[in-house]
Amino acid sequence: MKHVLSSHQFTREKLEEIFDLAEKIKQNPKEYEHKLDDKMIAIMFYEPSTRTRLSFETAAQKLGAKIITTENAGEFSSAAKGETIEDTVKVISGYADAMVIRHKSDTSAEQAASVNKIPILNGGAGKGEHPTQALLDLFTIREKFGKIDGTRVAILGDLLYGRTIHSLLKLLSLYENIEVYGLSKEAFALPQKYIDMLKERNIEYKKCTSFEELPKDINVIYHTRIQAERFEGDFGKEEFIIDKKVLDTFSDNTILMHPLPRVIEIAVDVDDDPRAYYFKQAHNGLYIRMALLLDVFDRV
Repeated sequence: MKHVLSSHQFTREKLEEIFDLAEKIKQNPKEYEHKLDDKMIAIMFYEPSTRTRLSFETAAQKLGAKIITTENAGEFSSAAKGETIEDTVKVISGYADAMVIRHKSDTSAEQAASVNKIPILNGGAGKGEHPTQALLDLFTIREKFGKIDGTRVAILGDLLYGRTIHSLLKLLSLYENIEVYGLSKEAFALPQKYIDMLKERNIEYKKCTSFEELPKDINVIYHTRIQAERFEGDFGKEEFIIDKKVLDTFSDNTILMHPLPRVIEIAVDVDDDPRAYYFKQAHNGLYIRMALLLDVFDRV
């Protein structure tokens, strides 16, 4: 694999290969600590990030690589002077062996890859995709249930602008007997193109209007915050808030996931519940991103 740009580029076989490697790294990280001693990774983030940026930086350094980084490239790089993505990455390719990029443009990763001979890893592109987040999400599901086939997933919150949702659905569609339920305000409903994609893969999408319509023994509840930075206007407060009372209406084997950061959509009284998986999910990002860096450099 040269670049990591989209969930569309993965096959089921490739996913399992990445997941198996991530699990080996998680079990024995010391075995991999010098694999990238000769590499330099550029971390170029034009939008705010905590988990993605820091986990990529940690992943690179735990593998022995060095990093050059900026957390606000939109303001503190030549982008503030009008430089294009293409020109920026042409320059960065002379300093680093790979680049992780996050940008407000949906096509930023593809733009970077189109002019670059070094691997580009998409750390989040506008409202489009966030493939490495989807990989760690699916890895977390597999880790919990031992498999992905047959998983029933409820997606909640911002299904319109939520790039993590869009990438996750693309990966889930590679598996068998998947069921997807969507719960959101009408203003943030899942775009039809994703519903059509699921239908093409024989996955029925069930639109819901309340928690009561979700199966009580559903495997995964995947909540997201409203992406207020992606639109203008006020759509009011989040209607689908999960607190302990709501979570207790679901099975003891249901897990609650969230790509974070959360705002009000998950109450803090849920954090100590064993079904709350969002912090475990975030920590798994380190191992998935270590596996991806090894993969793009063929150092597995």
